[in-house]
Amino acid sequence: MIEFHRLSKTYSDVKALDDVSFTVPAGSVTGFLGPNGAGKSTAMRILAGLSRPTSGSATVLGRPYAELERPGYDVGTLLDASAQHPGRTGREVLTLGAMMLGLPRTRVDEVLELVGLTGKEGRRPVGGYSLGMRQRLGIGHALLGRPRALILDEPANGLDPQGIHWMRGLLRDLARSGCAVLLSSHLLHEVEQVADRIVMIGRGRLLAQGTPAELGRGRSLEQTFLELTAAADRGLA
Repeated sequence: MIEFHRLSKTYSDVKALDDVSFTVPAGSVTGFLGPNGAGKSTAMRILAGLSRPTSGSATVLGRPYAELERPGYDVGTLLDASAQHPGRTGREVLTLGAMMLGLPRTRVDEVLELVGLTGKEGRRPVGGYSLGMRQRLGIGHALLGRPRALILDEPANGLDPQGIHWMRGLLRDLARSGCAVLLSSHLLHEVEQVADRIVMIGRGRLLAQGTPAELGRGRSLEQTFLELTAAADRGLA
């Protein structure tokens, strides 16, 4: 399980997160939805141990990330698909990750197949990858250790329609296997297609959370989302 409890983060006089609380149960996909600058990436960086909260907490599998005994196995993260050395091949990126985790080289081949990168593509330098290919590689790197929790920040960016369809199926399969999946996006339609629950955030504040049906209440989720974010922009939410 992933849990945010009264999480706040302030940079100088800017409040990036303001008392945010929600959970991602094991065996489910939660869509973390908000416009650019809403605070999604800040929350996920705190969850992954890359930033400290001003107050509150963010835990995965019951602990802060820094206190996990086997973080590389237990938690898979993709926060920036471009954060790979452009001179390394995709296979080299995965091989280094597998070596760090003590995994056999056969796991690299399994992951390349899982994310749809061919042997030829795996031998190409990452600097020559399209954004969609880097996203696939980043997801593969996050899955090397067969994690029980998965944290993905805007993973659909750069994916073509076929790639988005593939990603939906992958995330549903992972949830069925018991993984807790947190998926951030500013694209409501993509989140709606895959998520069991949706958390809406705007200007660092939690606006709404629930199942797609609960949040829609007989109208489109897009209408609900636009009204809530507009209210947040006016300081009314």
